[in-house]
Amino acid sequence: MNAHRQSSDSAQVSAAYRVNEAAEAAQAAEAVKARLGLRLAGLLLVGTTNLSPDIQERLRFARVQALERIRARRLATTSSAVNNGGGALTLAGPPAWWQRVLATLPLAVLVGGLFLVQHASQRELMLAAAEVDAVLLGDTLPPNAYSDPGFAEFLHHPQP
Repeated sequence: MNAHRQSSDSAQVSAAYRVNEAAEAAQAAEAVKARLGLRLAGLLLVGTTNLSPDIQERLRFARVQALERIRARRLATTSSAVNNGGGALTLAGPPAWWQRVLATLPLAVLVGGLFLVQHASQRELMLAAAEVDAVLLGDTLPPNAYSDPGFAEFLHHPQP
């Protein structure tokens, strides 16, 4: 039991070590990005001293717009999973099971409607066939007369 406890302790220590290494690597990457950004900003600042005031103003306006877009993107990513408390949720993450059910509801209604239309159409055809059968069976003419080829000729030529 003591050996099992030591192995779990060593696993926890190595997992904590890996998390710490990943955090340090992320911090180092952020530091490199920050240094690169400062260096580029310095080079751009030195290069803009020779520009006309019109171009400097356009560059300043472009910088302001770029910073606003970055702030908006950061705000959108940080607030995308936040419930604003007013009963409305913003879209974030995978949809819940009830959202998937509601998404398939229109398809289910459509398929059900098609089945109902088909059923009604078949019922109308059966009723029409039943009506023709009732007329044929209620007629004084025997049903065999309708299958006689001479009867069709008789129907095409009107009687005087």
